[in-house]
Amino acid sequence: MIGLAMQLGSLRQLTVVSFILVLVPLLMLLTYSQFTLSKMGRIANSEAEYSVAVVRRLSKMEGLSVDIERLFKQYNVLHNVALKNLAEKSIERFVELQVLVCSELSEKQSCNHLSERLEWLELYAGDQDQLLLDAQLAEFKVNLADLSDQIESMLDLRILAQQDYVNSVLQIQVWLTIILVGISLLLIIFGTRIILRPVEKLEMVIRAISKQESDLPSISKSGPKELIVLEHKLHQLAARLVQLENLRHALLRHASHELKTPLASIKEGCSLLSEQVVGQLNPQQAEVVSLLNISTERLNLLIVQLLDYNLLLQQAKPVFELIDTQRLFKDFITDNSLAIQQNNNVLELNIDIETIFADAHLIRRILDNLLSNALAHGSKGRPISLHLYSQQDVQILEVANRGQRVPLEMRQSLFQPFSRGNSKRNDRVVGSGLGLSIVADCARMMHGKAEIIDIEQADFCVRVTIPTNGESI
Repeated sequence: MIGLAMQLGSLRQLTVVSFILVLVPLLMLLTYSQFTLSKMGRIANSEAEYSVAVVRRLSKMEGLSVDIERLFKQYNVLHNVALKNLAEKSIERFVELQVLVCSELSEKQSCNHLSERLEWLELYAGDQDQLLLDAQLAEFKVNLADLSDQIESMLDLRILAQQDYVNSVLQIQVWLTIILVGISLLLIIFGTRIILRPVEKLEMVIRAISKQESDLPSISKSGPKELIVLEHKLHQLAARLVQLENLRHALLRHASHELKTPLASIKEGCSLLSEQVVGQLNPQQAEVVSLLNISTERLNLLIVQLLDYNLLLQQAKPVFELIDTQRLFKDFITDNSLAIQQNNNVLELNIDIETIFADAHLIRRILDNLLSNALAHGSKGRPISLHLYSQQDVQILEVANRGQRVPLEMRQSLFQPFSRGNSKRNDRVVGSGLGLSIVADCARMMHGKAEIIDIEQADFCVRVTIPTNGESI
């Protein structure tokens, strides 16, 4: 069947041939059942006809025996030759039936006794003693009764033999049904496997494309032509996606690099103007220079976030490891202490687990971006809460702050790239809209998710959920 599947060029042909092969054992079973049922019907009819014929002959013999007995008793009294002739004719008819009945018996003893009695009666001349005639007729009746019993036993044996045959046929039918149905099930399994194998190959290709693997499964050389064509298209799509991804990375790298060079010159010029190295500035000029400084800082922030986002996208697979939470948050607070002090915020840590199973770089990116978002949009001087705990088979990080609440209809969109909310930033810098997007992408890379939730002690809270086993939730 596998060789046949390799020769078939169409998925439709493969499906039709598989169904036909599965139906062959069932058709064989149906044909055998019909043949056996017909044969058993013929045997039953034949046995019924045979039994009726034998019983009918035996019944006629019993009737003739009564006539023979009556005629010989009358002849013994009247000595009428006509009665003798009638008796002989009855004996002839009796003998004809006896020959037919006795031919069916293997044991001929009763038939022989009957023949002896008939021979004696044929030679009877009417001059013997009445008692001797009565004895011969009584013996004749006994022999006929024995023949009747023997015929009845023979018919019983034939019925038992027929029942044994029916039982044997039923047993063969049961075993044949089990075997042929089992063969059909095996053919169904093999046919399903052959049909699904190209589909599983397509799934492998799609999974490899989704995971951005560089080596895709090789294109099948045999199988349904429709699926092989689809494999070719998927490989072309994968090549196109790789090309677009490379172009995007190159664009981000070159754009960021090319922007940094003139930006450094602009920042240097603005710094010289602000320090009035090239001459005294009037108030209007000083205000313009201040606006230029703010714009250059915003542009620099956008370039840094673009580079960070590009670096995140280039990371193909997370590297899971057990991370000491005390050391993680100690380094995190040390690196961000200056930003926390500038807004007079207090960082409240609530760490319930000693270790977290995650990618160290990705979890640190999540913490940095969530803190940056809380500092930029939260209320100044109000505490920022970080809560890390585990629940069942997931690890949960919640970062909450006071500030402006986000409407339900806007929450999901905030995790999209370059999407910004309506709240004003504390640093008067227009954000790029990549912070929460980076958080969501980092969580997704670790098979988790990020969402905005409502809690009583804060106005804005982001919950990041990461599975403890590194598998999808």
